[in-house]
Amino acid sequence: MPYVHNTLERLRKSSPAQTEFYQAAEEVLECLRPLFERSPYYHDHSIIERIVEPERQIMFRVCWTDDAGRVRVNKGYRVQFNSALGPYKGGLRFHPSVTSGIIKFLGFEQIFKNALTGLPIGGGKGGSDFDPKGKSDAEIMRFCQSFMTELYRYIGPTTDVPAGDIGVGAREIGYLYGQYKRLTGRYEGVLTGKGLNWGGSIGRKEATGYGAVYFAQNMLEARGDSIKGKTCLVSGAGNVAIYTIEKLYEVGAKPVTCSDSRGTLHDPRGVDLALLKELKEVKRTSLEAYLEQHTEASYTPVDDYPTDGHAVWRIEGDVAFPCATQNELTEADAETLLGNGVTCISEGANMPSTAAAVDRFLAARIAYGPGKAANAGGVATSQLEMAQNSSMQQWPLQKVDARLKEIMANIYKQCADTAEEFGEPNNLVLGANIAGFRKVADAMIDQGAV
Repeated sequence: MPYVHNTLERLRKSSPAQTEFYQAAEEVLECLRPLFERSPYYHDHSIIERIVEPERQIMFRVCWTDDAGRVRVNKGYRVQFNSALGPYKGGLRFHPSVTSGIIKFLGFEQIFKNALTGLPIGGGKGGSDFDPKGKSDAEIMRFCQSFMTELYRYIGPTTDVPAGDIGVGAREIGYLYGQYKRLTGRYEGVLTGKGLNWGGSIGRKEATGYGAVYFAQNMLEARGDSIKGKTCLVSGAGNVAIYTIEKLYEVGAKPVTCSDSRGTLHDPRGVDLALLKELKEVKRTSLEAYLEQHTEASYTPVDDYPTDGHAVWRIEGDVAFPCATQNELTEADAETLLGNGVTCISEGANMPSTAAAVDRFLAARIAYGPGKAANAGGVATSQLEMAQNSSMQQWPLQKVDARLKEIMANIYKQCADTAEEFGEPNNLVLGANIAGFRKVADAMIDQGAV
């Protein structure tokens, strides 16, 4: 189909050196081929040419002062990708790997993820190449205040509502919100992931991890299986990984791994959740400290990882939850996972599997939940936080968790039904991309050439 190829070639020329963005766009557009063949009017309205271009890209300098009094400079980004379904919604990532291409890939994925939730939110993403690791609370506060001083004029509760992502947790959201309030004089739901005593939603920090487990449950139950009793592999050690592990214990599974930027932890008896939370949420230290209390566990430093993959995926298990970062799971990792008997993968991170790895999972016909579907629980609960802010209420955990479970079941059904409709019943990648795209594209057509 020449216009898919032409669109991708045009992107490579107009947005050079944005590899992750090309990867995300190619995955979506290739999955849409059967839809375009059946419904040519999407081509007639130039939807793909429009949907791959952000409505707005904001880039800015962030100057802040470190504890030694030296002025430091970082880059800041906000990509407001698509507002056909509602205000832009997507996290802020503070990490040295952040570039304009990374933010565009994340924002592009966010469009379809948000559409799958069925909630009125568009897609956006933002962040900075600032690294919170090793910084004092005062330095992080000064950086966040400077970042918000540049961003505040472009966001608002009915315009663009950022949330957290890698490197942006409750502490950073608090500093960002305080500066927004200082600059605007308004107390409103402009950020999600806020503290529980000043507008946050109970269950928000747990939502992405919980949702990934709920999605895995739906995939397994559709195959007459259950997650109960399964040995589970989890990567990452941030919010998503921690609360994936917490929910796995609640549903009777056994998570045995997690990882951080320094290495991979394996505890065959099951990860000590309380200790993990202490190390990562309180002390903010390396997972290697886990061994001080659990000598039966093992820790593999990054330097000892296989050259063609990640140590966490070389451990035997039944279900895998990639919850760290993009492209962490390679084709070699996929081969190892399949060889070890893994039958279900639910992605808690954004695009954590390379294109070649995804191809292997689809060819093996295992239960594979792509990130734009499996990790949508976080943004869905962010929208529930927006709803609570609008009505000046705070819902109990039972209500939030019940809504999250319902939303994840609906996302799975949309993906599965759409895959069935297009003759590939086990291909949830195709199902997620077509289902999300149709919802956004139809709204774009309704709203005219804007």
